[in-house]
Amino acid sequence: MKISESDLIINPDGSIYHLNLLPGDIADTVITVGDPDRVGEVSKYFDQIEFKKGKREFITHTGYIGKKWVTVLSTGIGTDNIDIVFNELDALVNIDFETREVKKELTSLNIIRIGTSGAVQPDIPMGTILASTHGLGMDALMNYYLQQFSGDEQLILNDVKTHFGHLKNINPYLTAADESLLNTIGKDMAHGITITAPGFYAPQGRIVRAKNAVPDFIGLINSFRSNQHRITNLEMETAGIYALAKVLGHKALSVNAILASRVKFEFSNEPNKIVEQAIKTVLERI
Repeated sequence: MKISESDLIINPDGSIYHLNLLPGDIADTVITVGDPDRVGEVSKYFDQIEFKKGKREFITHTGYIGKKWVTVLSTGIGTDNIDIVFNELDALVNIDFETREVKKELTSLNIIRIGTSGAVQPDIPMGTILASTHGLGMDALMNYYLQQFSGDEQLILNDVKTHFGHLKNINPYLTAADESLLNTIGKDMAHGITITAPGFYAPQGRIVRAKNAVPDFIGLINSFRSNQHRITNLEMETAGIYALAKVLGHKALSVNAILASRVKFEFSNEPNKIVEQAIKTVLERI
């Protein structure tokens, strides 16, 4: 079936609408970062950078680490941006831009997020590098997509809905990390469920001037248990990454540099050092 011009927007130069990338511009291994300035902090370790492209907050560098072709791309903040990035990454590899039809042979990308996060458990210190076993979304993104849950995902999600059931108008979703990436890139890291919020302040339990509708949100989060599973950290992209990757047939892992302790009300005085360690660890393992 031919995809319409309004559903898949292609620029006059043949590039995808937001990312400004051409088919063939991305590697099968894609590292995503939220901050556009962090793209260069990753690609400085490349042995060779083939090209740099950018539009809006979406900056892309593609090059080689040894003989491995790798792309690093900034997504900006939030799952609304993840919606754009993941659909356009998928289109670049799985849709023929000439015919506007889905290719007969599909490509599955390995997508690794390197991001920052705050711990919600007291035994997870700042400086920890944590791999998300699951992404738990409190945003609305996956209300607009059909999603199938594995048995394990459904069991945890049932417990989530019981624990957070008093929060009205929130329809949480949960997706597991790709097991192969978790067992290779995420090996020997701290593990846990990462909760993805639709904002930075009240949606993450912060109190500045506006009054919060959910009292003690951090306490509510860190008291959750589902058998051996618990929520370990809080950020703004992981759940959308995991859910859309699964829907589109890609593999995803979120690696979190823990910069804050939300239970101890502390923030690291060496945030760049922690992020740098997360970057080096991922690049050594891909």
